[in-house]
Amino acid sequence: MKPVAPPNPSREKILLVDDVAANLSVLSAALEPEGYEILVASGGALALKVAARARPDLILLDVLMPEIDGLETCRRLKQDPATRDIPVIFITARNEMESVVEGFRAGGVDYILKPFQTEEVLSRLATHLGLSRLTHELQEKNRALEARTEELLAEVQRRRQAENALEQADAHLTVLSDLAAQHWNVTGLIGGSASMQKLVADIRRLHAFANTSVLITGESGTGKELIARAIHFGSPRARAPFVPVNCVAIPAELAESMLFGHVKGAFTGATTDRKGYFEFAHGGTLFLDEIGDMPASLQVKLLRVLEDGMVTPVGSSQPRKVDTRILAATNADLDARIAQGAFRQDLYFRLARYQITSTPLRERGEDVPLLAAHFLNLFATEMGLKAPRLTTEALALLQTYDFPGNVRELRNIIERALIESGGTNILPAHLPPLKRFAVTATVDTGSRRPAKAPPMESLPLNLAEAEDVLIQRALQETGGNIADAARLLGVHRTRIYRKLAQEEPAPR
Repeated sequence: MKPVAPPNPSREKILLVDDVAANLSVLSAALEPEGYEILVASGGALALKVAARARPDLILLDVLMPEIDGLETCRRLKQDPATRDIPVIFITARNEMESVVEGFRAGGVDYILKPFQTEEVLSRLATHLGLSRLTHELQEKNRALEARTEELLAEVQRRRQAENALEQADAHLTVLSDLAAQHWNVTGLIGGSASMQKLVADIRRLHAFANTSVLITGESGTGKELIARAIHFGSPRARAPFVPVNCVAIPAELAESMLFGHVKGAFTGATTDRKGYFEFAHGGTLFLDEIGDMPASLQVKLLRVLEDGMVTPVGSSQPRKVDTRILAATNADLDARIAQGAFRQDLYFRLARYQITSTPLRERGEDVPLLAAHFLNLFATEMGLKAPRLTTEALALLQTYDFPGNVRELRNIIERALIESGGTNILPAHLPPLKRFAVTATVDTGSRRPAKAPPMESLPLNLAEAEDVLIQRALQETGGNIADAARLLGVHRTRIYRKLAQEEPAPR
């Protein structure tokens, strides 16, 4: 006995439905040599069961059948989600217009008149199977595109839970909503100082201008990205992506590709087309952090995109339209960089249609108690502890400190102090050493100034010791801002961080 070959899962399946066995035999004989897998059903009821179980790629359906005719069979197929998308071609001897229209209304995609010609049947099958394949391919591509943007869409979904971008916590505390603070860690916007009140007013004002580009300036750690998020999520663009990009972190050789995208084959390793950050942020906001350090060659291309709203992927000659709002931030002195020729003045004017400055913590010392209390509650909740109290002595010590790392540094200090205390009230002993940047208070004016560094005349001849003195002096000149001090000394900021870390006293 000749063995039966197993079914080939790659073959397209055709279900033939007719109550006349001779018709089924003729159709099967015509289609099997073409490589189709043939299924048969002798009536409408059986056809519904076979279609639901086998999921054929196409159904050839006779119209005139007893019990359940072809039109009713098609209607039931289209009502079942399992068989709804299977194309149905009617085979009928009735060529009246009314009969044809009724077939299309039932859900058919085509009809073939009896007596049929084999060539016509094969041609109609090929056409509708091809259309079905294209439909499935488009659906697969759409699913792939949705997967590529899943991370951005997930972020948007989380942000939708924030009911208000900004709210007044009470008469003395300005803060984003509690839900937003949990998701965004938006603690840099807490404070009752005049500068914080102005900052919040500026952000609220911008909510009505969803296309205006904004330049956010200020020292490191003052919450520039948090300000950008507050602007975006309070605007009509809130349901579209917010895409943050650190300009310094982008490798120079990949910067253009990452911002504007590339096409397959544009360079070695470009195996597929890739969207850039501008297209990922389409309809929403692209946040360019540390814009002052963007390479000059990229500044020219960024300016062109801002002017005409078109991006051209690397390797392509076809520009693409994007609707992307730009928020930029920097801790650099852009006026000085423009004077040095390191930053384009026309790009500055295009970015700074509206400018916001985040105030350093040392200039709003009255906000320190509010921020410290907020951080204590935040971290105590995360650790499952009851929020302890910050003693008067510990608070006084914090208020004599200049916070060169701004709010970010205060946050780290409070978290460490809570761990040190084990959940008990925070004492001065629980705070890390703060002497390096300690400030003195002037009694008559209430102003605060950094402690004096050694004068240049006393600079030691020992190289390591001289470096210590120069770093201290640079920090004094820049108000404790490590990034500015590094620029003043002509070194990378990590060198200062390493030096300061070496001077930390041994743990108690």
